[in-house]
Amino acid sequence: MVWTKALPQSELPPGSRQVVKLNQQAILLLNEAGTIHAVSNQCPHLKLPMKSGKVKDGAIVCPFHRSAFDLCSGAVKEWSPFPPVVGSLMGKMSAEKPLPVFPVRVENGEVQVDLGA
Repeated sequence: MVWTKALPQSELPPGSRQVVKLNQQAILLLNEAGTIHAVSNQCPHLKLPMKSGKVKDGAIVCPFHRSAFDLCSGAVKEWSPFPPVVGSLMGKMSAEKPLPVFPVRVENGEVQVDLGA
């Protein structure tokens, strides 16, 4: 594993989120109920930012077309249901793809992300 320092843990209190740029990638860090998650800040549907997406039932929901992705695995829970009628057509513009998620740890007060090799 290749751990990259993202930010001090004190900058990500419970209920907060921040986008950090690591190795040319925009990574969204979320602290949900004391658990820190690291996911791509780009929805795999149309590459729109995920930062303002709501978290519901363990998933982050894209604020644009409401695709939902499991915060732990990135698996698709729902694909482009919005806007009504048009959303399903827009969903066909791109095959279902999971949201990239990254291992995260806190060490010596620093949030670190493994971006892989």
